[in-house]
Amino acid sequence: MPNHLAALAQPNPLQLLKGIRRGIEKESLRVAPDGALAQTPHPQALGSALTHAAITTDFSEALLEFITPPMATPEAALEELDQIHRYTYRHIGDERLWVNSMPCRLGRDDDIPVARYGSSHSGTMKTVYRLGLGLRYGRTMQTIAGIHYNFSLPDDFWRWLHGQEGSDESLGDFKTRRYFDLIRNFRRHYWLLIYLFGAAPAVCRSFVDHREHSLQPFNGDDHSLHAPFATSLRMGDLGYNSDAQKSLTVCYNDLPSYLATLCEAISHPYPEYHKLGIKDAEGHYQQLSTGLLQIENEFYSPIRPKNPARMGETALSALDNRGVEYIEVRCLDLNPFAPLGIDAQQMRFIDCFLLHCLLQDSPKTDESDYRAVQENQARIVYRGRDPELKLIHNGGEIALTEWAEKLLSEMQPVADLLDRAWQSDAHRVALEAQRAKVRGEAATPAQRVLAEMAERGQSFSQWAAAQAEQHRDYFLNRPLDEADRERFQREARESLQRQAEVEAADTGSFEDYLGNYYAQYTFCQL
Repeated sequence: MPNHLAALAQPNPLQLLKGIRRGIEKESLRVAPDGALAQTPHPQALGSALTHAAITTDFSEALLEFITPPMATPEAALEELDQIHRYTYRHIGDERLWVNSMPCRLGRDDDIPVARYGSSHSGTMKTVYRLGLGLRYGRTMQTIAGIHYNFSLPDDFWRWLHGQEGSDESLGDFKTRRYFDLIRNFRRHYWLLIYLFGAAPAVCRSFVDHREHSLQPFNGDDHSLHAPFATSLRMGDLGYNSDAQKSLTVCYNDLPSYLATLCEAISHPYPEYHKLGIKDAEGHYQQLSTGLLQIENEFYSPIRPKNPARMGETALSALDNRGVEYIEVRCLDLNPFAPLGIDAQQMRFIDCFLLHCLLQDSPKTDESDYRAVQENQARIVYRGRDPELKLIHNGGEIALTEWAEKLLSEMQPVADLLDRAWQSDAHRVALEAQRAKVRGEAATPAQRVLAEMAERGQSFSQWAAAQAEQHRDYFLNRPLDEADRERFQREARESLQRQAEVEAADTGSFEDYLGNYYAQYTFCQL
């Protein structure tokens, strides 16, 4: 691969880096004042969860999801996210937004309300998909929250890189191939993000009731469980992992291979799910299909290639039709120390990390590489802060600290380029802040969580509730100005109208709608 770092340092291509766009999708549970999961429906004042561009729900009616558009700077994305929070807090009464990835105090699995999206075929499909997730994995697992970070480079950058590499591909095919190069390197190295930003070393016992686990009581408190060296339990076998999906090896060497392996998992029945049936004994839908995956979103991956799907289009069809437009990073915990769950310094580090993944050589991978990535994830989740931890690397093992220092050193020229483009030192500072964690000079978020719980003598739920209360005051004490408040009110009204229009426009049966949807997957079956 040519030396793109040196070429990018020239004045004209350097400015192309200012075209990077990043967007945030942030999930937060609504909880009652006593710290229990809210049982109230999605507030109408927030608009339609089906059609609102910025405020929706994920698995549960109580699991809000806030979405920013792609923005030119971290500060711009955070400002939009901040305004969404300030508007939302004015319309959820005395409820709080839970600030941790691991959930609040939970009751019975059946008491977790599944999200509802109205009576349209598309809304019904979203609800049935979530019913299927609950059926397959339990609803408790689906209450975990996180940050999704959307990242893209501008077409002017891709045209420049296309010329640098002398490719004879179309620009779209070139972008897609190079985004997959980024993804393969990301998968090799995302353990570093879990180590640096993991903030979920403990859980409320209610989360693991009646489930096998290896967690220990925290400071003799039987209500709080933890792993002493854990980073992000959300990313382990108690979180978004599935025994069924462990049999699935998804190929990231190119788009056709990626599409084919996921289509195979969607299109072919999985015996355990086939036994459950699509409908329950009363004839109601309880899952969309009996495949290993109902749809591609069910595949729990730390990163996804994306292209915005159009109405009725599957995510895989969107990729097949138009290639990769951006990538979605999905391994980030909510930072409970930041009111928005993420801050500008973390975002700048992630930008450096992703650009480094793109500009480094990215060899193709095989199944042994895929399993090594899974093993490193498991090690970093439970033992990431163990100073003796080693990870799998090039067929052998390497100390976490040694590999982390190497990656951070390789990222330094990328940070320098971004700082030159923006005429600042913010990316260098972001890199140094993470280097301090690796060297033990600063605490990781997971370390801070456990330290504060111990210092205050609080259970996980007590500590998390206190953090949520602080953040609630932060947002309520800063009401929106009239223009922004009216903007959100208008979007809420218009989203409800759009939902009504979608419902009125439906024709045919839901069965026909579902059949037409799944027919799209035949384009890439093995």
